[in-house]
Amino acid sequence: MHPHAYRLTLVCLLLAFSGCGRVRHPVTVPDEELATLVAKTQKKGTPKDEAGWKTLFDGKTLNGWEPSDFFGAGKVQAKEGMLLLERGKHMTGATYTRGDFPKMDYEVTLEGKKLEGNDFFCTTTFPVGKDFCSLVVGGWSGTVVGLSSLDFMDASMNDTRTDRDFKADQWYRLRIRVSEKRIEAWIDQEKVVDQDTTDRKISIRVECNASTPFGIATYETTGAVRDVRVRTLNEADKKAIAELKPAKKD
Repeated sequence: MHPHAYRLTLVCLLLAFSGCGRVRHPVTVPDEELATLVAKTQKKGTPKDEAGWKTLFDGKTLNGWEPSDFFGAGKVQAKEGMLLLERGKHMTGATYTRGDFPKMDYEVTLEGKKLEGNDFFCTTTFPVGKDFCSLVVGGWSGTVVGLSSLDFMDASMNDTRTDRDFKADQWYRLRIRVSEKRIEAWIDQEKVVDQDTTDRKISIRVECNASTPFGIATYETTGAVRDVRVRTLNEADKKAIAELKPAKKD
């Protein structure tokens, strides 16, 4: 709507009526206030937008992404709202390229599912300050979940390891939260990682270098990913994390 139309509308709405029915003088709205009201009217975002979530994958194109440089990788494409990672010789993946992914005090979420194969289908590599780490999802023949790596031990060997079954063609919601001295991760509603990073060496397996700074990969498996979003933690988030029970140390 044209600004003058907004002014006319606001003037009409701001006519005040006295108790005896007389019309008071119309209220004049300064230009700067009018501009603010117009901006607020035009910026009616979704709750996710208002919470600070930023969408990383548009569901239609590979804008902001590129196929990860894995040897013998399968095809990477945007299809039917999904980031499709087709089975390759070993690993296939997509790496985020826009250069604006946070390094600390953030959380990232996505949905992933296994379409074909029996190994990890949405292992996610992410920054932890100046270092990187990976959340393995369904590794080592399909069941291992955990961080690779802690103190040079991968997810199959360190204390973040858990085992669970993943059904084919079923979406799983992943959420990873990185804060000072702590890495947390959830699959659906279950918290699967709560790791104190104090005095721990955080790293990735050499194969995942191509996924940095942020990337998603499969191993001898076709996987699909959608709804990839990230947000920066606010002060209330940080305070809430600080008040949590101590994270697991060893």
